[in-house]
Amino acid sequence: MRQKNIDHTIHCIELAYDLGIPTMRVNTGTWGTSKNFDDLMAHRGIEPPLEGYTDEDGFGWVIASLEKCLPAAEKCGVLLGLENHWGLGRTPEGVLRCVDAIKSPWLQVTADTGNFLEDPYDRLTQLAPKTILVQAKTYYGGGLWYSLELDYPRIAKVFHQQNYRGYVSLEFEGKENPQEAIPKSLALLRGAFAPQG
Repeated sequence: MRQKNIDHTIHCIELAYDLGIPTMRVNTGTWGTSKNFDDLMAHRGIEPPLEGYTDEDGFGWVIASLEKCLPAAEKCGVLLGLENHWGLGRTPEGVLRCVDAIKSPWLQVTADTGNFLEDPYDRLTQLAPKTILVQAKTYYGGGLWYSLELDYPRIAKVFHQQNYRGYVSLEFEGKENPQEAIPKSLALLRGAFAPQG
């Protein structure tokens, strides 16, 4: 199963190269012990390992698998950003454990503003020095699984302090009509992340 995911990731790196996309997010995956995504979200992204295995096993597999993707990333010139997602990447410590173990300029961090359900500002601050893409969530109309009241000027300040110059990508997860919510979201993010004078 891991080799299938490695092959798929390499294929996606090649597609990103063909399309001129400079960075691509990757994540640690999950154990697959939740019934479905709704169940995973009900447990705030925390999932027990498969029986007979530990998170330590998982970190080893994640690191080894990402290492196998890096030659393709370097060849194609596509930066990989390990996202703070669910599973082993649910915490900044988990994300940085993988990135720091590999020590490659081709693997850095995709910082998702909506995937830290507790202490988002402190946790984003931990990731900011290695962030190559900010994935900014908004929840107009209420979120599908949860809603966060995120202070985007505060988040932008975290990244400005690290001289972040990468893209800020909108990920709209609200229930409001996207034709109305997306322009509002873009205005919010453009205002918050405007270059500092």
